[in-house]
Amino acid sequence: MTRPVRETAALSEAEQAFVAEVDDVAASLAAERSDADHADGRVDRGLVAALGRAGLLRKLFGGEADGAPSDAAAPSDTAAPSDTAVPSDAAALQLCLLRESLARVDTAAETALALQGLGSYPILQSALPEQVERWIPGVVSGEVVAAFALSEPDAGSDAAALALEARPDGDGWTLHGTKTWISNAPDADVYTVFARTDPDAGAKGVTAYVVDGTSPGLSGEPLDMLSPHAIGRLDFDGVRVGPEQLLGEVGGGFAVAMRTLDLFRPSVGAFAVGMSQAALEHALDWATTRQIYGGLLSDQQAVQHTLAEMATRTDAARLLVHRAARAYDDGLPPREVSAMAAMAKLFATENAQWVVDQAVQLHGARALQRGHALEHLYRDVRAPRIYEGASEVQRTIIARHLIKQHQARPGHPTKE
Repeated sequence: MTRPVRETAALSEAEQAFVAEVDDVAASLAAERSDADHADGRVDRGLVAALGRAGLLRKLFGGEADGAPSDAAAPSDTAAPSDTAVPSDAAALQLCLLRESLARVDTAAETALALQGLGSYPILQSALPEQVERWIPGVVSGEVVAAFALSEPDAGSDAAALALEARPDGDGWTLHGTKTWISNAPDADVYTVFARTDPDAGAKGVTAYVVDGTSPGLSGEPLDMLSPHAIGRLDFDGVRVGPEQLLGEVGGGFAVAMRTLDLFRPSVGAFAVGMSQAALEHALDWATTRQIYGGLLSDQQAVQHTLAEMATRTDAARLLVHRAARAYDDGLPPREVSAMAAMAKLFATENAQWVVDQAVQLHGARALQRGHALEHLYRDVRAPRIYEGASEVQRTIIARHLIKQHQARPGHPTKE
């Protein structure tokens, strides 16, 4: 695929240069891979290592080519050591630009990169310095595979309903229960795990831990999904965690999870925008070369209108994603950021489903043939509407924010 024609006018020259650089690296990585490289639904360690060698993992959370990912908003007493962190004030936007560019050419590479960030960000954000030093350099180099273990059989959209139990055990805890739909499980080297330390405290009874993937009592199995994605179940049978493995404070795990999701929700939208862009480019390539009824497919007005709608919606999604990312980077109030992130993820993921579907329709049966780029996208595009907060959850977040804003306006009648 050639370099994309997409809206970048809202980006600075430096941001546009960054996008161009990532486009080139992503295209180079994709050219070295085949569909068979990621066909078994397990962690592709070769791909993760290639992302590390290419320097893309260092760019997570605003890191430059000569540094590691960093969180500009992390408390200073939990920041990574100076040799593994590069401060940045554009972490969320850079993450979004990175994910969109990768998704456009290789969704497997994009997902592998994003999961490294999702699994490691809570460690970078909240772990003790020795845990940061132990895990983050390996995540950046691609030698360590990270995972974010939040969802459970009965706690998906309602993250506060977690049941994995952390039982007191001396100066630490033992973990008992099950996690499921965990990306990179059961193959990850390190997990960010959320468990319940207080059964009666709701969201305030959840604590986060960093758990070694080789811990005694930890086992799991892969799950066979619609798209061959590395995802599985984890079983905790008395897995011991000590106080040095805490992420933040006891009872503060829900806040750790939400800070992570606030950063990653706009970038899920960016992943969706990348897939939309890819589908649009495939549709344009096809429509402007396919002969039909004595002319090009693109001569048909109905096709022109479809292409116009695909492009307009994709640009709108991109702008929503960038707005949410800049709000995060600018330090706007968390409620404002959450609402913008929810809008970005909702619109971008729902739009991607529609754009990919339209591209398939324009191609006809050939797009459903195994191995076609759109057949691959058609399977990959479905999951983002569910994970990291389903579309229905995003609508709830948006609506609650709107209602609170409206009720807070001067002169609004109060309830008696």
